[in-house]
Amino acid sequence: MRILIVHQNFPGQFKHLVPALLARGDEVVGMGMRDVKEMVAASGGEQRIKGLRYIRSTGACNTATDGHAWSRDFDSKIIRGEATLRSATRLHAEGWTPDLILAHPAWGEAMFLPNLWPDVRIALYCEMLYREEGLDSDFDPEFPRQNDGPFESARLMIRCLPQRLLWDHAAAGLSPTRFQADTYPDPMRGKISVIHDGIDTDAVAPGPGQSMKTGGGHVFNPGDEIITFVNRNLEPLRGYHRFIRALPEIQRRRPEAHTIIVGGTEVSYGAAAPSGNWRDHFLAEVRDQLDLSRVHFVGKVPYSVYLNMLKLSRAHVYLTYPFVASWSLAEALSTGTPVVASDTAPVREFVTDGDNGLLVDFFDSDALVDRTCKLLEDRALATRLGEAGRAHIVEHYDLTRVCLPRQLAWIDAVARG
Repeated sequence: MRILIVHQNFPGQFKHLVPALLARGDEVVGMGMRDVKEMVAASGGEQRIKGLRYIRSTGACNTATDGHAWSRDFDSKIIRGEATLRSATRLHAEGWTPDLILAHPAWGEAMFLPNLWPDVRIALYCEMLYREEGLDSDFDPEFPRQNDGPFESARLMIRCLPQRLLWDHAAAGLSPTRFQADTYPDPMRGKISVIHDGIDTDAVAPGPGQSMKTGGGHVFNPGDEIITFVNRNLEPLRGYHRFIRALPEIQRRRPEAHTIIVGGTEVSYGAAAPSGNWRDHFLAEVRDQLDLSRVHFVGKVPYSVYLNMLKLSRAHVYLTYPFVASWSLAEALSTGTPVVASDTAPVREFVTDGDNGLLVDFFDSDALVDRTCKLLEDRALATRLGEAGRAHIVEHYDLTRVCLPRQLAWIDAVARG
């Protein structure tokens, strides 16, 4: 089967699916905005994608300040869509026509492909469809949204337009979690199958952590009382402000505990800090209450270092608004690390309170302190929850034995119609 896969940051969420399709003999063409070297690195090396034909579509994003403010984001998506269409026309001129197009629709790249191949079935990766209520934008009263009624609705309509345009042509959709699928309204939701991207539980597995030294010179050893907190970037949507404010009391109760905080200082989601970055903005609130010799900001670290941190950890804290759940939550569970997490909808798909982790109200600092300390002091509980967390991921989210077979079957079903 000929499959065209389109993703701005190719391979993106298709990192494991692409090699699986190639391995079974499918002819795969990938399109994205990354250069080849970056794409190969993100794919895990040339050997994993041997046989893949990759086409980089280039188009400068709109940086103009003229025109209507609402149109600038959409202009960028049109530019990406046009660039991808030009790449596709070159394929078409060669006589190459896909049997199936699989695309992430949010950034606009695939928006115009039905104009070239109107009869080719299109399947969409449905990561999330933004809406005004019930997700991240109206969740945290500390950061109230600008609510100007129909004008906010209008801006959101423009933001979601590329996905909605493609849904007129889509045969099916794929979401990694029920929470994400449920952000789409009917009849779109009725076309979406829920299959997770998958966790390589053979690689992301329990095991004795190795001693490691931080950039600040502190050495961590197995058996140390370590708390981990991981974000791509430290910001409110992922609960950094709730965690750092709870940390002084955790330190007071657990005088031997050290905390490793992984994450950058850029902005992944939402607004930028009033000044500087969110890490320092909230740290300034509690700096005088913290023993900073026991708080280790390590920035962004290599994946192998990050996994070793999880294995060393005796309590992993994960907090999030109602938004796409981070991979770090599933990976912490897969390593058997006991988890304290926010009682929010995306988390409840992975963690059942008292069964394979502990849940706390996102805004309840006292509960966050109590339950984190409970994991640190009750080793029998921590072991039981860690083992149950690992078992849950292996049963429902294992890459090779659960998710990839389901993804491949789903692709075949969509292609058959």
